[in-house]
Amino acid sequence: MTETTLYDRLGGREGIRAVVDEFYDRLVADEKLGPFFETADLESLQRTQTDFLCEAAGGPETYDAAPVREAHLHVPLTPAHVERAVGILEESLDEFDVPDEDARTVVEAVAKYEAELLARPDGDGGGDENGARSEGGTGAR
Repeated sequence: MTETTLYDRLGGREGIRAVVDEFYDRLVADEKLGPFFETADLESLQRTQTDFLCEAAGGPETYDAAPVREAHLHVPLTPAHVERAVGILEESLDEFDVPDEDARTVVEAVAKYEAELLARPDGDGGGDENGARSEGGTGAR
């Protein structure tokens, strides 16, 4: 019997796009993260995030947008912001009844870019308002 890929189990591009759309709806509505998206091109972000997750899940799509670090240098994210976004991603996956193991794989694909998300143009890796960094990274399921 042929084993299905994560991409197939998530419903292919259409299923992944549905999760991404839910994720961005929640991000935009979030009190702490929503302000980061006030002037963003959400359609472009959703398209590139879909490509990223499709590729990470073993699909035929390729992520060919700006590297994660470069794309987020202007965004003053803190470890708490990244942790909140990961929680929202988990909620979005749960909304579509994605099994825990598959959801964990998706979250880990995103969470491994935490350092790039927190990077600053001056080379600093981010931190909270006081410059403190979280220990242990993001809390994946």
